[in-house]
Amino acid sequence: MMTPEERLKQLGIELPEAPKPLGSYIPLVRTGNLVFLSGILPLVKGKLSREGRVGDKVTVDEAREDARTAAINALAILKSNLGTLNKIRRCVKITGYVSSAPDFTEQPKVLNAASDFMLEIFGEVGRHARAAVGVNVLPLNSPVELEFIFEVS
Repeated sequence: MMTPEERLKQLGIELPEAPKPLGSYIPLVRTGNLVFLSGILPLVKGKLSREGRVGDKVTVDEAREDARTAAINALAILKSNLGTLNKIRRCVKITGYVSSAPDFTEQPKVLNAASDFMLEIFGEVGRHARAAVGVNVLPLNSPVELEFIFEVS
């Protein structure tokens, strides 16, 4: 069985530098064996690849790419704080916020990209509880923002 880092390498995914907080908070809090990640945007080299609401200026497929990018950023934050992804025992929960046009109702489809990515990297321990929430606007006019809870050793 491959480690999460071996799986990333096999998929050709190099974790970026962990994104810096955009405000007065820290990106990760550990209490006991749980790690809570602050809201993560789909930043690439410090910038959003696109802005706007899903179902308006942003397509579902573009938002799915953004959800996957945010999930990759989550792993970068975990690795930078834990030293290795091998300490991950379970992805417990993902809460995803999707900046949505008024009639957009496919938030779960957007978040499936992040959920599927966790399964791809961690296997069964990547299965998690989840909430997919439609919102009016997100920081920096991002299409998506994700929060995670992980169990660690």
